[in-house]
Amino acid sequence: MKIPLYKKRAKRIRNKLRKMNSTRFRLSIFRSAKNISAQIIDDQNNKTLVYASSIQNKKKEKIKKKDISNIIATELAKKAIEKKITKIYFDRGRYKYHGRIKVFADTLRKNGLSF
Repeated sequence: MKIPLYKKRAKRIRNKLRKMNSTRFRLSIFRSAKNISAQIIDDQNNKTLVYASSIQNKKKEKIKKKDISNIIATELAKKAIEKKITKIYFDRGRYKYHGRIKVFADTLRKNGLSF
């Protein structure tokens, strides 16, 4: 059976990040057609430290997807800084670094997280 390219990409990215950054926490992103969610994970203890999702913040107003990414990234950054997490590594998974993923990463950088 042939392994899909997106699974190969995700595995390749995670392996590179684990080799280089064993002391930092991992920021994992999931993006669907309408929502985006992210979590900061401690891989050594296998625990989620901080979580933010657009599913929790459903509003009846129409908001652009990139604006939703901004809102969720800001929320996640505030929660992370409250727990004194400033250095992470960005695990974009199977998604290319452009569009909503890029907006999400730029917003995190603006709000004080470094990766």
